[in-house]
Amino acid sequence: MPSLWKRITFSVASGLCVGSVVLLVVALATERWVAGRILCKTGVEIVNASHPELDLFIGDVYYGLFQGGKTKKCGLGNRRSRIYIFPKLVRKINGGLHMMVILFLLVAVGFALVSLSFCIYNARKVPYQSIKGHKGLYLWNFIAALFGALAMLCFLAAMRHHNLTERVANYRENLFILVVLDDGLDWSFWLCVASVVTHFAVCGVVAMSRIKLPKPEVKMPVEPTVSALDLLY
Repeated sequence: MPSLWKRITFSVASGLCVGSVVLLVVALATERWVAGRILCKTGVEIVNASHPELDLFIGDVYYGLFQGGKTKKCGLGNRRSRIYIFPKLVRKINGGLHMMVILFLLVAVGFALVSLSFCIYNARKVPYQSIKGHKGLYLWNFIAALFGALAMLCFLAAMRHHNLTERVANYRENLFILVVLDDGLDWSFWLCVASVVTHFAVCGVVAMSRIKLPKPEVKMPVEPTVSALDLLY
């Protein structure tokens, strides 16, 4: 049976692993990986809009790994529409890179669950194999953080080098041309960053479990000694 200190540290590590899984699942499911502003170039050219009037033609776009949305302003008021990455839009973007992002995140979730199971095991028992103990936990968390980082790098490559936002915004636009004014990473992406940081925190907590705390000393009661001189009295 592990000591109280080890049970506490591995319980905290288990909570961090659960948090990492939740962060990755929420990041996969939400639509706020990227948010930006789009300008209706066609509408601006039709009315020959000047600088003060450009605000009437600036909308917004946001999307995640599976779906998103946009608000288009082309002189006819706000026109909102949904964006679905699958099954057709993924063919217009770099589909292989997009699928790698999803695959890497799913692998990161899998190794985070493996790390969780080993944390629970170490909190209840003393492992007899090193791979089930600290070394194994370091390995699983490193792999989970690695795949999470690879997913983020692939997404950044698709966004910056393959004009992902522009392709998403102009999908199924037959009459209007939309120009991306600016785009940036939104909170869904930063959830993945938090997940990677969480795995390094797990490694730190696991390392703390190896600290041996001093055991409280129990003072034994001192028995009175009777000498021969005391017996004379």
